[in-house]
Amino acid sequence: MKRGGDPSFYINNVDRFAIKGADAVVVVRGGLIESVGVDADVPVVDLAGCLLMPGFVDIHNHGAAGVDVNEADADGLLQVGEFLAGHGVTAWVPTLVPDTDDVYARVIAAVDEAMERQSGMAAAQIAGVHYEGVFANGAMCGALRPEYFKKFTGAEHRELPRLKTGVHMMTLAPEIEGGIELIESLVADGWVAALGHTNASVDVLDRALVKGARHVTHFFNAMSGVHHRDLGVAGWALANDDVTFDIIADGIHVHPGMLKVACRTKTPERVSLISDSIAPTGLGDGEHQLWGQTISVENGRTRNAGGAIAGSVITMADGVRRMMSLGFSASEVAMMASGNPAAVIRMEADRGSIEVGKRADIVALDSAGVVKAVFVGGRRVK
Repeated sequence: MKRGGDPSFYINNVDRFAIKGADAVVVVRGGLIESVGVDADVPVVDLAGCLLMPGFVDIHNHGAAGVDVNEADADGLLQVGEFLAGHGVTAWVPTLVPDTDDVYARVIAAVDEAMERQSGMAAAQIAGVHYEGVFANGAMCGALRPEYFKKFTGAEHRELPRLKTGVHMMTLAPEIEGGIELIESLVADGWVAALGHTNASVDVLDRALVKGARHVTHFFNAMSGVHHRDLGVAGWALANDDVTFDIIADGIHVHPGMLKVACRTKTPERVSLISDSIAPTGLGDGEHQLWGQTISVENGRTRNAGGAIAGSVITMADGVRRMMSLGFSASEVAMMASGNPAAVIRMEADRGSIEVGKRADIVALDSAGVVKAVFVGGRRVK
């Protein structure tokens, strides 16, 4: 480091500095990327031997560090953001499981407050909210609680609380009564409509695609699979170039070999990694009360009383390491962990890649894929 001293001093008190990794130099000014690959006479945070990647963007996260999104207040959400930042996440979307209208109202108010307070904090920045499974197929509920599923008759989605600002995403089953009309209305209102918890037919899926539902949530899980005489939802997603999907790379939700097959088949340009993290993430094995039930964690696998997998306890950094271990290149993994999820939530203009003019959201990984440093808007948080 030039001129010596604590590297955190430079990023917190100097407007312009450089981050130097194993094969790149990124100059940051005012929290944005000023140049890439060009040395400058500025203080340098020397991360020699580390790979610089864009900060990870987690668009499906139910909580971590003991905090559940459905139960969280603003302080709890910011606590999750601090935990995530320590694991390379620079932007995240709190994800609600189906619950009561009162819970939705309380959590949306908490997200609004957290978003108002988060700027400049050493935390992953909340980008919006994701309603998962409010309008879902009861036969594909997974660990969701079908007693809180809603029927759509024309206006129910507009009764859901909305944030003052930020992305609004919904995962839904298009085959429910009025599902295609729901998608059309969501898209018209600016929502990101994703397909999940579904066993829709190909015809229904095709109609959903035409209406603007172009993304599939936690691929393979809570959906009909691939059969050589029946595409299923998974086969339909693989067969359509206009469809993207996200996937949980924990090696439990999807076998590692199938992870590789699916992501190579779809191509990394159309795949996003998600954590699907739940509150026990970071707490180790044990039993936890969550969503009105007991969820156990053993050897990294979650399980509810009925034996169903109930989310994951991985971080995005865990998923990144696994994908690299499966032979995906750093640039491919960067697309899947950062660029593509940013594009799903329509925020690729200012994040998701290390490019001039974008936010200085950067993570440094050592040769083993361990997170060594994280910058959120140019501020070092680890």
